[in-house]
Amino acid sequence: MASSAQSGGSSGGPAVPTVQRGIIKMVLSGCAIIVRGQPRGGPPPERQINLSNIRAGNLARRAAATQPDAKDTPDEPWAFPAREFLRKKLIGKEVCFTIENIAESLVAEGLATRREGMRANNPEQNRLSECEEQAKAAKKGMWSEGNGSHTIRDLKYTIENPRHFVDSHHQKPVNAIIEHVRDGSVVRALLLPDYYLVTVMLSGIKCPTFRREADGSETPEPFAAEAKFFTESRLFQRDVQIILESCHNQNILGTILHPNGNITELLLKEGFARCVDWSIAVYTRGAEKLRAAERFAKERRLRIWRDYVAPTANLDQKDKQFVAKVMQVLDADAIVVKLNSGDYKTIHLSSIRPPRLEGENTQDKNKKLRPLYDIPYMFEAREFLRKKLIGKKVNVTVDYIRPASPATETVPAFSERTCATVTIGGINIAEALVSKGLATVIRYRQDDDQRSSHYDELLAAEARAIKNGKGLHSKKEVPIHRVADISGDTQKAKQFLPFLQRAGRSEAVVEYVFSGSRLKLYLPKETCLITFLLAGIECPRGARNLPGLVQEGEPFSEEATLFTKELVLQREVEVEVESMDKAGNFIGWLHIDGANLSVLLVEHALSKVHFTAERSSYYKSLLSAEEAAKQKKEKVWAHYEEQPVEEVMPVLEEKERSASYKPVFVTEITDDLHFYVQDVETGTQLEKLMENMRNDIASHPPVEGSYAPRRGEFCIAKFVDGEWYRARVEKVESPAKIHVFYIDYGNREVLPSTRLGTLSPAFSTRVLPAQATEYAFAFIQVPQDDDARTDAVDSVVRDIQNTQCLLNVEHLSAGCPHVTLQFADSKGDVGLGLVKEGLVMVEVRKEKQFQKVITEYLNAQESAKSARLNLWRYGDFRADDADEFGYSR
Repeated sequence: MASSAQSGGSSGGPAVPTVQRGIIKMVLSGCAIIVRGQPRGGPPPERQINLSNIRAGNLARRAAATQPDAKDTPDEPWAFPAREFLRKKLIGKEVCFTIENIAESLVAEGLATRREGMRANNPEQNRLSECEEQAKAAKKGMWSEGNGSHTIRDLKYTIENPRHFVDSHHQKPVNAIIEHVRDGSVVRALLLPDYYLVTVMLSGIKCPTFRREADGSETPEPFAAEAKFFTESRLFQRDVQIILESCHNQNILGTILHPNGNITELLLKEGFARCVDWSIAVYTRGAEKLRAAERFAKERRLRIWRDYVAPTANLDQKDKQFVAKVMQVLDADAIVVKLNSGDYKTIHLSSIRPPRLEGENTQDKNKKLRPLYDIPYMFEAREFLRKKLIGKKVNVTVDYIRPASPATETVPAFSERTCATVTIGGINIAEALVSKGLATVIRYRQDDDQRSSHYDELLAAEARAIKNGKGLHSKKEVPIHRVADISGDTQKAKQFLPFLQRAGRSEAVVEYVFSGSRLKLYLPKETCLITFLLAGIECPRGARNLPGLVQEGEPFSEEATLFTKELVLQREVEVEVESMDKAGNFIGWLHIDGANLSVLLVEHALSKVHFTAERSSYYKSLLSAEEAAKQKKEKVWAHYEEQPVEEVMPVLEEKERSASYKPVFVTEITDDLHFYVQDVETGTQLEKLMENMRNDIASHPPVEGSYAPRRGEFCIAKFVDGEWYRARVEKVESPAKIHVFYIDYGNREVLPSTRLGTLSPAFSTRVLPAQATEYAFAFIQVPQDDDARTDAVDSVVRDIQNTQCLLNVEHLSAGCPHVTLQFADSKGDVGLGLVKEGLVMVEVRKEKQFQKVITEYLNAQESAKSARLNLWRYGDFRADDADEFGYSR
């Protein structure tokens, strides 16, 4: 009969054994077990039970660390099989203490013996004696031949190289038995079949622990005992599988898998554990699963999270997640966005730190610090964000609000910050920034919940950047940006002016908007900063601080500033410099996406036309924009009254179509049916320049690879025919892929930088302007369908490429002038010929001077339709299914 470690009974005669119930918590050996009761409001009581009348072998014991002379004791033969026999039958099961069947089973299997000196004087002992005799006869267990040495485990208590041991298992599940539970997230496991006894810490989490006091006693942290019982009741002495993931000192980090689930995720979900940053990255099943389980417990305030308050608990849902348009990049970790309500909001990217100066002596004390250019990688970080985000709509998920903090001796004051995860097209911008080595990840206290909702991905991105030596983690020399600021420097501006005037349109980035018509520009090609005033307009003046007084702004000055800011701030623009003022500010025209900013301000009634615009080619556009704005009587024209004009009998003058054809040579035809021509009159000048340039190149050939191309630069390029031509760099994809445009012929090519060289000033566009001019056919519509357009282009290439024609400009357009082209010999209209063949459609224009030629074109189109040529082979498709065929009227 099973007996407890504390036997009970009375002297008055044999007591009737009380049937007690319990759950087997642990099997100590083949003849001793630990039984626990049911938990009620905490871990339950436990009791050791010894199986009566039998003896099983002793299990191995490790020598006590406090006794230097002590030695490890090995298993006795058949001790471990006996323990295993009991463990597999009983662990976790509910049992009655008085039933002896299990002892009989052990003896019957030859895994235990009857206690010596026990006389068979009752049925139970008689039964044990019979079982032992049967085991002997069957030569089972310890009665089998041999000394049972094969049942003695070779226990290994230490591992020489834990890292190598973990790596050798390649994260494949290892069979194991949990031998001890230290706390909810740390166990001692016996790895099978090699009998390594190792401490395993669960990857990615930490449970409350038992703090050891100075007197040797242990104080549990809140929920430590409950967490331990949670793990113990599910895993202790259970058969499990462990994925060995990493190591920390002699301890192994791993994930324990049981048929009923993953204890790591269960502990988190029940509020018994929290995620830890230092080991979550090695969790092979994905850190996001652990974060989700922790989030589940937080939201329900389970156990350790009973007092939890979410960082964004006080925010409405619409303030937690929203879509906004990026208006400005303030820093490498901060942007300004425009909400749907029209309000502006500053957003800081969660959990990242922008590049910063390291050390104290890195900055010249006499020189003013310009963070964007002087802090290594700050410019690259800002440019990455600017190119990716400016003007784009992004998804913002607020992670936390960082409260305002006062200034200290070492740290400046911070205002309240909204920290969020910003994504565009599914890409987390902070993660992209970190992966390029353009920002670092902030490290937090373990209990600090104010962090990015994608913190693990940020850490992983940083690890990749460090491994690949990207950006801030690079061993190479840091990039240096020598940017000259010539804003307000009259002397420098005077020297620079002729150069900018000759350059024509220059690329620029708008760095700052002072007012509607005054901006600060960065010219990347010239690596300088300039102040730029919009030409041709009179914009309302903003408020200004003058000595002794504050001058109020004129009406609509703020609206004009905001308009310009929203349109061009931090955008890539093109500028034409015409002149400069006495303060060293450049004056000229600014173009954004093909539109003139001066015209746009006038069009929106935020500026008036200035008399200086009269000598400009944009004067007509400005006047017509102003006229339209006056009619609306809005903003600066709100009080405008039209002056009465004396009635005069109008003289009708119908404008005649001017037909002044000049000879040109067609050099290139593009896929969208535009074409490039050279003026025949200047052809000899080009031939002479090319001859001189090639002679010069022959005597001073460019050193291969010495030229570093930059976008927008003029250069020389070696064409497929082996000859050198003048070209402009349009795009630098890589040293092996430079996109160039041959400025005298109109064709494009992608070349390696080894086939490019510096263009000598003697052959620059100042000596002879680019000879290829782009035109489009007037009065025709190019098919949108690819096949139909290809047919039209092929026809034109066949008829006019590399031939002399006659060209007449019919009207101007935003892209390029629209012209009619005639064959030099027959004087036949090339565009009209395309209409007659049914290869293109007619573009109907309303101007009176074009009605005669439009009629001729329409008649030709009707003929083509009747003959069902090309586009019209299925009849007039335009009525119902133009979109289906890829055309529009």
